[in-house]
Amino acid sequence: MGGPVCLDFVNTLDDRVTDQPKELLNSYIDLARFAEDTGILDDLRVDRLIIRSQQNQEAAERARRVAIDMREAMYAVLWAIVKRKPVQGSPLHVLNQFIQAAAQHVSLVPARGHMEWQFDSGRTDFEMPLWPIARSAAELLSSDQLALVRACASRTCAWLFLDQSKNHRRIWCDMTKCGNRAKAKRFYTRSRQASD
Repeated sequence: MGGPVCLDFVNTLDDRVTDQPKELLNSYIDLARFAEDTGILDDLRVDRLIIRSQQNQEAAERARRVAIDMREAMYAVLWAIVKRKPVQGSPLHVLNQFIQAAAQHVSLVPARGHMEWQFDSGRTDFEMPLWPIARSAAELLSSDQLALVRACASRTCAWLFLDQSKNHRRIWCDMTKCGNRAKAKRFYTRSRQASD
């Protein structure tokens, strides 16, 4: 929904700006399923990670907490940019550490007449799902598309997304969710005012 996988990852904390945010990465399996659902890891690697996470729950939980640390640093940097505020050094430093760590696991490989980046495929490192997410963040933050990152206009949502609409005036993370709720609320308010 967000566009680049790094934005979808930032959005794994739902209702972030409310008193009761909803964590969507409650277990390592949730992180592995996120990697599968977004296509950053294939089914076989995800299955291996899930099996290993059940055998070594402590290490898997550590990796989940590391993932949340990366997500929060990424969010702090992107939120500052979206709100046109100075980016704080600490979150950027943390994010840079994740980007540098991810770079150690990627190499160029031949692919149908060109070269492409590929992450280590033979490993089952618990932090494997973070590597393509960190790379996605680095690519977005260093691209012209950064100016098109927006926050959902809903006061309770604040999900981040890449505005790829024709006129670049998209305001909702998803029109079928936050957009429809806002339209329904406006309709209810108008109907009530008309009846008064």
